[in-house]
Amino acid sequence: MTRTTDPTSGRSRLLVPLLLCALLPGLLALGACKRGGDGAKAADGEADKGPEAVPVEVTKVGRRAIAASYAGTAPLEARAESQVVAKTSGVALGVLAEEGQRVRAGQVLVRLDSARAALQAAQTAAQMRKLEANYARSRQLSEQKLISANDIDQIRYDLENARAANRLANLELSYANVTAPISGIVATRSIKTGNFVQINTPIFRIVDTDKLEATLNVPERELATLKAGLPVTLRVDALPGRDFAGTVDRVAPVVDSGSGTFRVICAFDSGGVLQPGMFGRLQINYDQRADALVIPRNALLDDESQPAVYTVRDGKAARAPVTLGYVDGEWVEVRSGLKLGDPVVTAGKVALREGSPVQVITHGAPAATPATAAGKDTKQ
Repeated sequence: MTRTTDPTSGRSRLLVPLLLCALLPGLLALGACKRGGDGAKAADGEADKGPEAVPVEVTKVGRRAIAASYAGTAPLEARAESQVVAKTSGVALGVLAEEGQRVRAGQVLVRLDSARAALQAAQTAAQMRKLEANYARSRQLSEQKLISANDIDQIRYDLENARAANRLANLELSYANVTAPISGIVATRSIKTGNFVQINTPIFRIVDTDKLEATLNVPERELATLKAGLPVTLRVDALPGRDFAGTVDRVAPVVDSGSGTFRVICAFDSGGVLQPGMFGRLQINYDQRADALVIPRNALLDDESQPAVYTVRDGKAARAPVTLGYVDGEWVEVRSGLKLGDPVVTAGKVALREGSPVQVITHGAPAATPATAAGKDTKQ
């Protein structure tokens, strides 16, 4: 059987692969261009979206009473304290006070054996009476010109010496009763009945707890502002949550050249609660404004040489320089740079820059009104 070939059909089969080889690069280039166009559009969409908003907390500028004050720490000390010592030696026949007992000035605390002192007082009293009688007779003899003036003078001098010796003996006798030099509480007692007490030996310590003092060493820059009579608020670690009122009792205006400080002594009534030795935190208020423009202290930027805050304007962060006044606890007075009702950022400010978009997630408590603040201060 003989196979025949169609010349036209053979050429067609040869042209198809050639056409595919010629068109394939173009198709690939067209697909690449299309994909590149889609990527450019996605990038443009992301660019149009912009940076994400920073979540922040804000508090509005408000008004409240604010005080200018100086704060410091110091231990409480008793205004009066005394070591009771024995002024003579002897055996303690009776101890009449115990630790923790309140005593008054002049009250007998210990009775010592006074037999020897009593005999000495009696002996000097007898000698004194003898010389008094001799002096009376010598004056009668002097009137009769029977005794010389020199003899009278000698008898008078002997009488004066005897009287002094008798007073000394009576003084020693009185020392047998050891008395309290001040009124207060017996803090320590170092004697028991039957003990032999040496002269000048401390046997009691009495502390006057009715009036307490705290001494602050204040920098010399405060010398012009802190004066006697200013109110002082005291808080002690042993009694949390309680405030105690006092006053600046006196100021020692001499500045110590080594430390650059001067002493301010504050006085407090114990009220039966405060005790010497308690550690106190004191605040001396030397000025007050009843209607000051204030912001929270944590709104201030930490890394600024000039005081500044971030406020929110049209949804973006704006840095606002401020002039500060008094600082009172968690509040700080604003003298210029902000107005009433302006929002200031209190949380999230670290991530902010000028013009950063912000998202306010919560509003902090605004500053108290003057009336509310005054009521709060009165309650404290």
